[in-house]
Amino acid sequence: MFCLIVIEYPDSDGSAPHIRQVNAEAAGWLGYQADDLLAKPVAMICAAGNAAPLWQAAAAAAACSQPFPYELLNQRQQPLQVVISASLLFAQAGAVGGLALHIALPDSDSQAQCHAVESALTESEARFRQMAEMTGEWLWEQNPEGVYIYSSAAVQQILGYKPEEVLGKHYTRFLSQEGEVALDHNAGSQQPFYNLLNDHRHKDGHHVVTESTGLPLFGAAGKLLKWRGVDRDITAQKYYHDALIASERRTRLIIESSTNAIVIMDADGLITDWNLQAEKIFGWASEEAIGQALVALIVPPRLRPAFLQGLKLFLHTGISPWLNTLAEQTALRRDGGEFPIELSVAPLLIGDSYSFSGFIRDISQRKIAEQQIREAQITLAIAQSEIKIAQQIQTSLLPSGPIRTAAFEVTGLCLPADKVGGDYFDYFYHNDTCLDMVIADVSGHSIGPALFMVEARSVIRAQAKHSGRPAAILGLLNQFLFDDLNQADYFITAFYLRYDIATQQLSYANAGHSPPLLLRAGAKECERLDADGMILGVRKAITFAEKSCKLGKDDVLLLYTDGLTEADNAHGEFFGLERAGEVLLQHAGQSPQAILTALLEALKAFCHRDCFSDDITLLLFKRS
Repeated sequence: MFCLIVIEYPDSDGSAPHIRQVNAEAAGWLGYQADDLLAKPVAMICAAGNAAPLWQAAAAAAACSQPFPYELLNQRQQPLQVVISASLLFAQAGAVGGLALHIALPDSDSQAQCHAVESALTESEARFRQMAEMTGEWLWEQNPEGVYIYSSAAVQQILGYKPEEVLGKHYTRFLSQEGEVALDHNAGSQQPFYNLLNDHRHKDGHHVVTESTGLPLFGAAGKLLKWRGVDRDITAQKYYHDALIASERRTRLIIESSTNAIVIMDADGLITDWNLQAEKIFGWASEEAIGQALVALIVPPRLRPAFLQGLKLFLHTGISPWLNTLAEQTALRRDGGEFPIELSVAPLLIGDSYSFSGFIRDISQRKIAEQQIREAQITLAIAQSEIKIAQQIQTSLLPSGPIRTAAFEVTGLCLPADKVGGDYFDYFYHNDTCLDMVIADVSGHSIGPALFMVEARSVIRAQAKHSGRPAAILGLLNQFLFDDLNQADYFITAFYLRYDIATQQLSYANAGHSPPLLLRAGAKECERLDADGMILGVRKAITFAEKSCKLGKDDVLLLYTDGLTEADNAHGEFFGLERAGEVLLQHAGQSPQAILTALLEALKAFCHRDCFSDDITLLLFKRS
């Protein structure tokens, strides 16, 4: 009489072996129904109380094809003496296999039948190996030292070697250097291993990655007899798996290094991804945000109904005005503060469900800058309006045109560096016999200096009618403007002249201004008119010297501000007083207006530009 019990090897977690299959004869002989034994621990039928002796003896018997005596236990806990023959079984793809136990009673006369069963099992194992080889899996056996003692033909398909080239060689002979390092920790181990990745070297030199499962086979005394295992080629699978991991890492790196907050939401409105920039912008850590409803986390309460309605509309119709566009919205921070964002949302259909990727930029600083720009534009418009008004006022204070008589002609011009300048000139009749002329320059530009020029003109026009003398007028002007100039940190240079029409006598006083040029008729060079006097606004009490000279027929007098002489070209050279004098010599026979025009043209040609960094004011007097 014989019977059959199939037991499974322990799983990778080290659990005890259990009964996988049992025929009716074996179950009845032990006093059980077949279903009573299925999936039960093998130890329940072992007289030794545990399955270790049976396990080791069966494994050894399967390795050497030798039966062995053993004591089993029936349902009534009675010991039964039996003879057991064992065969090792495998499952495909490296899954857990099992031992087939062929049990014969000592008094049985059915040895022939037992051998028939063993032959059938051997044939079954051969068929299994044939099927495994057809699937491309490499079956192998190694001795306890790791030398191959059996190899299936699949080794040639996987590693390029014929089975006979593998036999007798140590398994490390076929591993790459990286694979040897990876297996160092397994050296000397006698435990089964499952799905272990090995890095082999193909016969032609390229790398081959296999997934290996191996089981140790022990003799009755617990001695390791050999290893039996299976390898399958997963090189392509490993390549694409590693490529996928690398791609995911690159994608994650891009997401985490993005200057935009990247938030991914599923069709239920729940956050599934939340990058580092999202943490910085909204204040929620990734582990806090993921799994939360996006609408409740970052959408202000007043905007939530519209958000949910838009999401519902898209999921039902596929239409939404806020998808795939760049729009400005308002978002909510963790502390409850609202702030402006720039938002773009892209839908992605995965299977039959949508995912939404949001790219968000905090534009708070941009909005602040835009507001500042708007305020600056308003301020600039107001300033431009004020400058225009000041320019109109300043222009209205200058002489409206030249004075031409049979005895003389006087004219002038002013080119401000900005819209409003600090230069000033004037000429007017003191009485029926005298002509007063003045030129002045306030430090700086823009509205402040222009207002001082307005104030100075008012004082000059008022005092000229009473004091009568140039030096006295400058002294009164200094006293009147001193406090205002001192507080505003401005100063004024001025040159004042009075021409007696009847006597042709010219009287003048200087308050630190550039000396005028006087070109006598027929002379080859210009004279400089000067008189001692300090600039206005430095000291309250100043005494100004006054000088005089007589003008002859066709004499030309040029008054100017330092914007003329200090205008420079690209080489840093000043136009200077000598060049101004040369223009006077060349054009002395022309009208005052023609002389001024020639002087400006010469200045522009020298500087190679039409605009200048300082105000330029010219006043020209010519006696007929």
